[in-house]
Amino acid sequence: MDDAHLKKILQQENENAAPENAKKRALNLAMAEFDQHQKEKENNFQGSGFFSRLTGVTNKNNRRKDMKKKTYIFGGTATAMALVLAVGLSMHQAPHTSNGSDVRGHVGGNNFGSIAQNITTSTSKTPFSELLKNLKSDSSEQVQPEMRREIEEYNISQVDQITKSDDSARPAPITPSRSNVAAKEEAKKMASPSGNRMQAQGYAAETDMAVASSPPVMQMIAPIDMPAPHEYKDVGRDKFEDFTENPITLVSEAPVSTFSIDVDTSSYSFMRRQLESGVLPQKDAVRIEEMVNYFDYDYALPENREQPFAATATITPSPWAEGRKLMHIGIKGFDIDQAEKPRSNLVFLLDVSGSMNATDKLPLLKNSMKMLLDSLEPEDTVAIAVYAGASGTVLEPTKVSEKSKIIAALENLSAGGSTAGAAGLKLAYELAEQNFDKDAVNRVILATDGDFNVGITSQDELQDFIERKRDSGVFLSVLGFGQGNLNDQMMQKLAQNGNGTAAYIDSLNEARKVLVEEASSTLFPIAKDVKIQIEFNPKTVAEYRLIGYETRHLNREDFNNDAVDAGDIGTGHTVTAIYEITPVDSNRSVDESRYASKDTSEAAIEDKTDFNNEYAFLKIRYKLPKEDVSKLITTPVTAANEVSSLTQIVCIRAEGCPSSANNDVRFSAAVAGFGQLLKGGKYIGDVNYDEIITLAQESKGVDEFGYRAEFIQLVRLAKSAATMGNPQ
Repeated sequence: MDDAHLKKILQQENENAAPENAKKRALNLAMAEFDQHQKEKENNFQGSGFFSRLTGVTNKNNRRKDMKKKTYIFGGTATAMALVLAVGLSMHQAPHTSNGSDVRGHVGGNNFGSIAQNITTSTSKTPFSELLKNLKSDSSEQVQPEMRREIEEYNISQVDQITKSDDSARPAPITPSRSNVAAKEEAKKMASPSGNRMQAQGYAAETDMAVASSPPVMQMIAPIDMPAPHEYKDVGRDKFEDFTENPITLVSEAPVSTFSIDVDTSSYSFMRRQLESGVLPQKDAVRIEEMVNYFDYDYALPENREQPFAATATITPSPWAEGRKLMHIGIKGFDIDQAEKPRSNLVFLLDVSGSMNATDKLPLLKNSMKMLLDSLEPEDTVAIAVYAGASGTVLEPTKVSEKSKIIAALENLSAGGSTAGAAGLKLAYELAEQNFDKDAVNRVILATDGDFNVGITSQDELQDFIERKRDSGVFLSVLGFGQGNLNDQMMQKLAQNGNGTAAYIDSLNEARKVLVEEASSTLFPIAKDVKIQIEFNPKTVAEYRLIGYETRHLNREDFNNDAVDAGDIGTGHTVTAIYEITPVDSNRSVDESRYASKDTSEAAIEDKTDFNNEYAFLKIRYKLPKEDVSKLITTPVTAANEVSSLTQIVCIRAEGCPSSANNDVRFSAAVAGFGQLLKGGKYIGDVNYDEIITLAQESKGVDEFGYRAEFIQLVRLAKSAATMGNPQ
């Protein structure tokens, strides 16, 4: 049969029959022609089978025809393999769900196996394996393009079908980037003490079952290297607690203000990341106290170790409201020597769910934990627990002297699955309690994006659990990673109720600041349940407003109740709180009540003339780390604390002011002003970014690590930042 005859048959079949029948008939005719040709030439071949070589053909034209046949066969086979590769590479991982449950990072992270299996088991068309068989044995150049077209049709139709189907109906994906033997070896490796046991559990069995159940074509394709899974990326799902700025309050109506101290810094780091991306942070992401407390201040230290910290107060003119004043309260804890630091019993609880599959999440998390190891002592112990769809122990408590073993366990982690955070927390506390040392610091360090979506997800339930565990002496700190679906609200609740701190890690520099430079203050508490209460003197102060600390508000009666939890201070920590106050002889923001007795406040203090020069009375309650009964520190805030000529704060609006104000006080005011601008500037008049920059530059002072210079750059970025990020 010549090519013209074959072409004519194909044309007739295309007109009168289904495409599949035409192709099959053409293939059968081609195969019959080839078989006949083989029989005619069999006496002229040496060897046997497909790889026999041609001999004894003396006619030049005949030799050329025979070699051409061979070329068709080998060319067809090569084309078939190329098509197999193309089909495999075109079948990418299915899109991630919002909770990352489709991400299978620990087993290759794609659904290639399920797609190929659907293709091979489809009954609507010729099986893929039959197509491949025909393509291998075909000797006609004109049939091969038809087969390629049919393969492409299968690819498109099957991918469409899978994309439209429910995720739950898909077969479990297998790993196309490794052979069955390699997969088993990896499973054994992960089951070792330094491996990820949770991920290894059932891994070998899953691989065996997937490869055994897959058709021959799938087994052939499986070892092909596939592209790495796409990073998890989400936009606009960051969660922050919704709160309203503290209002201006009349002293005659509510003279007492009570709140818990806060040494967290996560708000500042998140704000910085947003501004560096060219976007203003959402208002609820701006917690002014965390921005102010991001910086270290040189406040006075306590005179002796019997009292863990000292408090200082300074009264200055307000930089944004004429006639008002700022009252700065500064607390600095004493620092302990290296030899005095207690042993650490730490459990790293690491989120390895699918939503952590991004360069600014799990990889950054691993490097951050390595940095923390460098700040620990050889006799300290570290355990590693992980959670995704379930929880598991990766590393039993191990001394830091075996650092290579700990690092190997970290390196073996990969992201995939949903987020069973509650199960992970339970496991981490169990590990900490198993290795509990009453003379050591026992702490769980949770590293996550906070996206809990499996098991207990209620903040109230988790809070109750952590409060009970806190009483056992195991504390909890939280490190946040990533953006797009960051659950800051969850992380704040966990840290506040776990007697720990919350930090946001957006870069290796921030990891170094939190886990290396400030490791002591992060790990070693010197006081817990620290509360501040200010009682304002109605004879001298008409109004007040606490700047920040909205999420740390306490009722007045909570101050003396030792059962009420509050913030902790670590060694070397500084805490700053700023009130804006209105003296009685200044213009008020809130009118006095028409029916209030103007003599009430005076009558209350008529025999206490010593109070006439006081602005307020400061009280601080705290507990030592291993005690349950609080201690009290009190000090009046008087005119002696006032810097009447303060200086560069007023100099952003006036000329020729003397420079007598403390740099720390002025710089903290600049940060507080910037935070209020980011929240809308409701209480600071017409102060703008340029004036904040001027104040910060003039009060930058000694800036060893460049954090204050960085702040000034962030204010500049805010001037041109967009109000909303790109939804893409």
